[in-house]
Amino acid sequence: MDDSGIGSLLRNLRFGRYLHPVSWLKMVPPYQQPLIRAKFVHSDAIANEDYVADDGLLSVLISWVRIVVCFVLMMVMTLIWCMVMLILLPWPYLRVRQGNIYGHVTGRMLMWVLGNPIQIQGTEYSNEKAIYICNHASPLDVFLIMWLTPTGTVGIAKKEIVFYPFFGQLYVLANHLRIDRSNPNAAIDSLKEAAEAVVSNHLSLIIFPEGTRSKNGRLLPFKKGFVHLALQTRRPIVPIVFTGTHQAWRKGSLHIRPTPITVSFLPPIQTSDWEDGRVDEYVEMVHDLYIKMLPPCQQPITALENGGSCDVIAVN
Repeated sequence: MDDSGIGSLLRNLRFGRYLHPVSWLKMVPPYQQPLIRAKFVHSDAIANEDYVADDGLLSVLISWVRIVVCFVLMMVMTLIWCMVMLILLPWPYLRVRQGNIYGHVTGRMLMWVLGNPIQIQGTEYSNEKAIYICNHASPLDVFLIMWLTPTGTVGIAKKEIVFYPFFGQLYVLANHLRIDRSNPNAAIDSLKEAAEAVVSNHLSLIIFPEGTRSKNGRLLPFKKGFVHLALQTRRPIVPIVFTGTHQAWRKGSLHIRPTPITVSFLPPIQTSDWEDGRVDEYVEMVHDLYIKMLPPCQQPITALENGGSCDVIAVN
């Protein structure tokens, strides 16, 4: 998947000052890595994963302004790229790449407006021709995926995404894939089509293996779809671990807190020797890897003795 022109430029620049190179040879969990630009209270607070969040009126008003600015910018960028997609209508896989460029520009812009300190680790694994998977606990995860996945990556989302104003229509125009989660047979057929498209057009793929967004930030059980895609494409799996996004934008809230966020690309998991009869084993293996790499407050309760805490210290 060779990129050229603006796509190549945006790929090389998309990490910018957020890059924090870390060797993952020892597989150190990202929440134990030093967080640059993160402002914690003191060493005890770091150990407890607590941080100061200003929930005063001024902070809330600033957050609302940021959200409005993000919405306006996203609508403007989406309308511009929709026109580009219409011009490229006869070339479906050029539209995939243009959709990625839209994501690089818009995703980074939105995260800049929101202002969260961001650390990105393991970027040497971010340009693989692979199946990228990531945990999903916040709308911010979508912005980060738009920004950070390489050019030539196709997404898979629920079929209802088409009803999202502007963004849903651009998603379809960008030739990304949709599945009907209410119909298992149709979903299986959609995954087969996705695998064929990925292989024949030399694409990568991005998918949320949990299948939905976690309500409290804790890791949910993984669906089997990403393993079936790996078996059909023989693409390696590159896990992406998000920490902190569930605190930055909580479910049902319009207050975006300046929580430090870490994005960690883990080494590719090779799938060339995987066997069809061991799907459940592979799902469990990758899920266990996420449990290991996430902080206690994002691990499933069943993986903990008492359950970890990521409580915010609110300052009014």
